[in-house]
Amino acid sequence: MRRGDAPGLHCPYCYRAFSARDILFRCSGATGPRGRCGPEPDEVLGRYTGREEVLPPCFGSGGQPGPGVCPDCGATTPVRICPVCHRRLPALFGEVRSRLIALVGTKESGKTVFMTVVLHELKHRLGEQLCASIGAADDHTSGEFARLYDLPMYQGFQLLAPTPAAGASDRAPLVFRLTVGGQGPRAQNGRHGRGLRGRTRTRLAVLALFDPAGEELRSEQSVEDYARYLAAVDDIVLVLDPLQMPAVRELASPGTRLPSPATGTDAPAAVLQSITGLLLRSGQAGPDGLIDKPLAIALSKIDAIQHVLEETSPLRQPPAQTCSFDERDSLRVHAEVQRLLLKWDGSVIDRLARQHYRDVRYFGISALGETPTRDNRVSARHIQPYRVGEPLMWLLSRLGVIPVQRG
Repeated sequence: MRRGDAPGLHCPYCYRAFSARDILFRCSGATGPRGRCGPEPDEVLGRYTGREEVLPPCFGSGGQPGPGVCPDCGATTPVRICPVCHRRLPALFGEVRSRLIALVGTKESGKTVFMTVVLHELKHRLGEQLCASIGAADDHTSGEFARLYDLPMYQGFQLLAPTPAAGASDRAPLVFRLTVGGQGPRAQNGRHGRGLRGRTRTRLAVLALFDPAGEELRSEQSVEDYARYLAAVDDIVLVLDPLQMPAVRELASPGTRLPSPATGTDAPAAVLQSITGLLLRSGQAGPDGLIDKPLAIALSKIDAIQHVLEETSPLRQPPAQTCSFDERDSLRVHAEVQRLLLKWDGSVIDRLARQHYRDVRYFGISALGETPTRDNRVSARHIQPYRVGEPLMWLLSRLGVIPVQRG
């Protein structure tokens, strides 16, 4: 098998596997040496978008990264598309690290708010801290993230509604391009710790975030509909709301908005069980029976229960503001969350994670820093996220995109 023939890539939109040689080019439609290609219906793309798509024709790339030369008109084009769904691939796709990340959790766990705040923080405070910048990798992401997520929360002061249920093929992931390092103010003066004095090596990554509705993951049959997506992802972030656990609800600080109690297939452990069963059946486990996909388990809304934690708990301490992922601090948080799960009758979650996943890390986060009002309003000036970026930082540190401080 020649280099590039193996199906080592996954489309960040349809999650199908293919090789570099399978990637297609789309003609630019510009006038070339032999004339100009007119637009024509792209039925493949239309089946995925649900609308009529009329675009210049596509042709094989032969595995070359680009630009391609249209065999009909002779015009050059930089546009590469997925061979399965015909969506335009992000710039540098296949040339830089790409991670397909699934955000899962029960309904009302706050995973959509978590995703929105993490991405907003990467554009602002957390991005400055890490000497990182993040931007939409396509027009769909640019428009959808601003319209449906960022603007409603940070300018409309409105808590985001739960993700609506939809078919797997009806929801395109949000795809971002992350750049870490390079020359910048923080890097030049070293204000955020060691390792960023002067110019640093630039590291790039393409992140595709898939956010299914909680209802779509509450039963074995629902999860089956997302088999292709979950089997293709590189990493899983499972967001659990501790306020859905009976032993924790009575501990919440006064005035906290409590989510609906999670029971049966809605329970956090049931969601993890369903996902784990799916991955095992789809052959994702190694020879030792462990699933190789890193699993980040984040307890959300930790601000509501911080007052009952010991003064020395790492979940009551401010995280270090460094340019790297603090492994020692993360392990302290991991041990604390594991202890709390066992104390709060969440031992089945810990047992499932340890028995079936090779690499698991626990996190305690708060996306808002306080409970929203009863009419679902938030105050942008009061959005004070706590440790919200750490699950993603852990995944990126394992990839080598963010440096690790091991102490």
